[in-house]
Amino acid sequence: MRLIGSGGDGEEGADAVVLETREALEIARDQGLDLVEVSPNQNPPVVKLLDYGRFKFVQAKKAKEAKKHQVKNVQREVRLRPKIGQHDIESKIRKVKQLLNEGAKVKVTVMLRGRENQHPEIAVKVLRRVAEAVAEEAKLEKAPTVEQRALSIVLAPSTGQPVGAASATK
Repeated sequence: MRLIGSGGDGEEGADAVVLETREALEIARDQGLDLVEVSPNQNPPVVKLLDYGRFKFVQAKKAKEAKKHQVKNVQREVRLRPKIGQHDIESKIRKVKQLLNEGAKVKVTVMLRGRENQHPEIAVKVLRRVAEAVAEEAKLEKAPTVEQRALSIVLAPSTGQPVGAASATK
């Protein structure tokens, strides 16, 4: 076996030594380290001395830190009805603005039932009203589309912040 990192610092170039397997295991045991096979397909196989528990701990810590800085694409949904009242739609518009300020994309859906399906133009008017109310905070990312018994639009924050940035920093 070709043993690298026998100095304990894990640097490859300076101290690569060809040893028998039991000699390498004995060196690892003496130093209180683990013998890890790095490249089994080489001739002779390459092994490395390192503290494997510490290695796994450092890897997990790096992965956790990288995950912490990722920006999540958040999409929230606000549902409305075609016969929504004035105060109710104003309340929903405030909620949409709040979600947009948090950095989330917002899917605004108007649910249709029964005979309401015969008049989708009413749902389009409601969607247009919401889109116009939040025009300063959002841009229309997806035009009104029909999904089974609903019409929906997707609004994205129009400010310079990326989608999900505000919620990822909390």
